[in-house]
Amino acid sequence: MFLKNCWYVAAWDHELLDGRMLPRTILEEGVLLYKAESGKVVALRDRCCHRGVPLHLGRREGDCVRCMYHGLKFDSTGKCIQIPGQDTIPAKLGVKSYPVVERDHLVWIWMGDPAQADPADIVDFPYLRDPQWKGVPDYMHYDANWMLIVDNLSDFAHLAFVHTRTLGGSEEYAYVTKPVAVERLDNGFRVERWHMNAAPPPFHRKVLPAGEKDTKVDRRNIGHMQVPGIFFLESMFSPAGSGSEKGNREGTREYRNCQFMTPETRRSTHFFWTYLNNYEGDDHNISRSLHQSLIEGFMEDKHLIEAQQKEIDADPSFELQMVAADAALSHFRRTFDKHLAAERAAQATGKAATTIAIAPHSAGVGA
Repeated sequence: MFLKNCWYVAAWDHELLDGRMLPRTILEEGVLLYKAESGKVVALRDRCCHRGVPLHLGRREGDCVRCMYHGLKFDSTGKCIQIPGQDTIPAKLGVKSYPVVERDHLVWIWMGDPAQADPADIVDFPYLRDPQWKGVPDYMHYDANWMLIVDNLSDFAHLAFVHTRTLGGSEEYAYVTKPVAVERLDNGFRVERWHMNAAPPPFHRKVLPAGEKDTKVDRRNIGHMQVPGIFFLESMFSPAGSGSEKGNREGTREYRNCQFMTPETRRSTHFFWTYLNNYEGDDHNISRSLHQSLIEGFMEDKHLIEAQQKEIDADPSFELQMVAADAALSHFRRTFDKHLAAERAAQATGKAATTIAIAPHSAGVGA
């Protein structure tokens, strides 16, 4: 069900502010996340090894955490360093720790073999740290398998019907646009799609100056999905007929959408996202408007995806069918299955499984 030897997003950095002890189930394991007094992020199994009480019910002491049932104290590596009333501490007494990296406002965690955790394999999305690109980071919880969310994001055609009045704009999008490029990659896919001479979709129209709200646009979307569940979307809106498809960028407005799906359980998902723009300047109301529009759109998706999960649970024999528009998501599912099979085979033979290197280059989507 889950790939272990790869990096997952565990939290946004702001979720650990002010000494917060954050419990979060990841791949069906309870994890405690906190920022130590030294400033580093710590990830420990959220279960005291003594009597099984969740450690997030304890308290942070410097870089350590103390279980508030019997007072056992654990350092940031998970080692037990104090037992009240007992001088000798068994060497094996401790809790599991996880490799964790804080980068670009995201907290990444490695749930597999710690010896294979290479921070160089963490995806580099430079827009998250570029001050020109502004947005509001957020989190949602889905009562659905993470792969159903991946399917949804891999499918541009649903914009026309699910998001007609929010992110899509019209049902025309499904009929008149087709991918101009579908790249099947070893760790996912890249899809490019154009919609020419169309009305701006509602979310974009809201942030346009009054004189441009009814001006037709040429719209380009480039989606890049990567194993285990990382999605980047590059969107561009140009004045209709301006030649943006030939490289002219005059008058364009651009967005960068990044989304990270981390399985909580096989039927629930942590969904981290932010929608960035590079043109608002000091007008932060643009980011706020876009943020609210994306929430509205995601709630439309969430409603359908969670209903989809209930139907699948009610009839495990039901098999999802594919149509031509599903080429990208079908490739992703096959790619994921290959990585999962390779990891399982390596575990069965006792060999180190191949890690998932998720675009460690500077990944300007669509570049």
